[in-house]
Amino acid sequence: MELKTEYEFTLPRGYVDADGNIHRDGVMRLANAKDEIIPLNDLRVQRNRAYLIIVLLSRVITKLGTLGEVNTGVIENMFAGDLRFLEELYNRINEDEAVVRVTCPECGHRFDREFGRLGES
Repeated sequence: MELKTEYEFTLPRGYVDADGNIHRDGVMRLANAKDEIIPLNDLRVQRNRAYLIIVLLSRVITKLGTLGEVNTGVIENMFAGDLRFLEELYNRINEDEAVVRVTCPECGHRFDREFGRLGES
């Protein structure tokens, strides 16, 4: 089984660049530990925790239309609906959910139990 590390997406509205070109199709890669740690040292994130998703997305979006690079300036100027879409996609592809086969100690019934993200119950 091959691990999927890149996910194509199409923004609902699209990013409009300075020349008026609309960029909708892109690629997001799985985040690694560094992607989630480095932004915590960013002063913008330290001043405003909501800025974390801006920095995270700028690190993991590897392609957006014909743009040469996707940086925080691009993410900052996206429509709110597109930002929410990307945040949801980021969360979905980086989920730490696990399904475990368990047995009830009282009746012996076996079933699958889904656990949430690490650190959640």
